[in-house]
Amino acid sequence: MRIGILGTGVVGKTLGTKLAKLGNDVKMGSRKAGGEKAKTWVKGTSGKSSEGTFAEAAAHGEMVFNCTAGMASLDALYAAGAKNLEGKTLVDVSNPLDFSRGMPPTFSVPNTDSLAEQIQRAFPAAHVVKSLNTVTAAVMVDPSIIPGVHDMFVSGNDAKAKAQVIDLLKTGFGWKEVIDLGDIKGARAQEMWLALWARLYMKFQTPNVNVHVAR
Repeated sequence: MRIGILGTGVVGKTLGTKLAKLGNDVKMGSRKAGGEKAKTWVKGTSGKSSEGTFAEAAAHGEMVFNCTAGMASLDALYAAGAKNLEGKTLVDVSNPLDFSRGMPPTFSVPNTDSLAEQIQRAFPAAHVVKSLNTVTAAVMVDPSIIPGVHDMFVSGNDAKAKAQVIDLLKTGFGWKEVIDLGDIKGARAQEMWLALWARLYMKFQTPNVNVHVAR
């Protein structure tokens, strides 16, 4: 599959590396083509990989991952271009976190909305699926880092897009438990979870924390 990654930070590089290892053709996008982070990632990646602008990565991908910082996500997606996202599964991994006052961060989007919903409204022809934002980057692609069974969540309006993401989570990344929270409004809970995640990180001094829903 051709996959576009928007963002050159730890999350983008971690997901891009794993997806390339799985045999996908991955293009990493940034604001300007030829950036040092993206070029270094391409050189160090085993598998088919390339880099370009946000627009080039979005056009390349049959599936696109938004791995940009939450407060910059809409701008990055506008740069990617609505036409390049049309009809595609857009996996939103971002979080609307504001670190301007230090730790723990606050939210830049109120609990009556979510960043994923804002993205879906801005790009109505894309199939936005919120997922992977509730764990640290390494755990996204290797849940076995945390002992035992724990859960990943998805939400989105398009059933086929969610099924595509769930299949990747299970068969590609190794998630045993994936909980569908319903339509894109479920992203509010996924994003607000970060308040507790940040506190647990501070308490236990490790980002490798997650939850399991007993039922």
